[in-house]
Amino acid sequence: MKKSLLALAVLGAFAGAASAQSSLTVFGIVDLSVNSVKNGTTTLKSMDSNQLNSNRLGFRGTEDLGGGMSAGFWIEGGMSNDDGSPSGLNFQRRSTVSLNGGFGEVRLGRDYTNTFTNVASFDAYGANGFGNFANIYTSAAAALGSGATTAVRANNMVAYFTPGNLGGLYASAQMAAGEGVKGNKYTGFRLGYAAGPVDVAAAMSQTDVSTAAAPTGDKYKVFNVGASYNLGVAKILAQYDQRKFGAKKYTSYQFSTSVPLGQGEFRASYAKGNAEGAGTSANDSSLFGFEYIYNLSKRTALYTQYGRLSNKGGSAIILGGAAPGTATGFTSTGYGAGVRHIF
Repeated sequence: MKKSLLALAVLGAFAGAASAQSSLTVFGIVDLSVNSVKNGTTTLKSMDSNQLNSNRLGFRGTEDLGGGMSAGFWIEGGMSNDDGSPSGLNFQRRSTVSLNGGFGEVRLGRDYTNTFTNVASFDAYGANGFGNFANIYTSAAAALGSGATTAVRANNMVAYFTPGNLGGLYASAQMAAGEGVKGNKYTGFRLGYAAGPVDVAAAMSQTDVSTAAAPTGDKYKVFNVGASYNLGVAKILAQYDQRKFGAKKYTSYQFSTSVPLGQGEFRASYAKGNAEGAGTSANDSSLFGFEYIYNLSKRTALYTQYGRLSNKGGSAIILGGAAPGTATGFTSTGYGAGVRHIF
């Protein structure tokens, strides 16, 4: 009897140790706002998700493999919580498995591309809201008719990230297999340096948009560079982004800032996009916006925002809402207020 009790105690100890080596976290963001967007002569008032942060529900976990190595997974999906539609949830935001160690991280699956991570990192808005830079660089005008699907994420990706003990230097490399899908074969690199108040990084990528039926398709190329400086009383950010496809080119830049105000934060942004090449030279746009966030707690915030985007020529970028009354060259304005909760 004593031996049986001793054996159970030993097994319990091992089980406790094994469970302590693994972790599982459920996390997410619920963001909902009431907005009014006017595109040309058309106005739509609506309740929308994702204006301060993108809605998500995710699961991530790690297992200690010993010797300084660990394995992990991360699956994360968007939610359409303005109508509760079950079709709004999938795991296309991120779906990865990884190995970590002193060598860095090797990550496999669907994830953000390096060139998107770089521009989002140097935008005070991140990648949400009426004033955020993504309104321009992920637009149809910036895609230049390439058919590339890698402006934000890529499927079938193998990525490497350097460890965090390189004296401020950080880098990553990514390769995504097309697997017969046009516009998804991606190669990207990112290199940066962050120390104290300074952060600067550059990224470049190439997406092969050829297919078996059209094997000589052009490459969609992206280069961007950004920098930020934290003054304490404000953080100043600036960046430049250029996209090329054949003889066509789309160049954009942005200046933004975030200013802490007690429990709140003020953000402002100005961005401009310029198209060049046959049939696109007049497709330009400019954007400015401002936003105020009031933190009720570490998890919950109220916010209000305004944005104005002016299109020229054949540009037809909208901040949301209904289709414009005119096909191109209109002004898109939006304002609204919402609440965001993190769990």
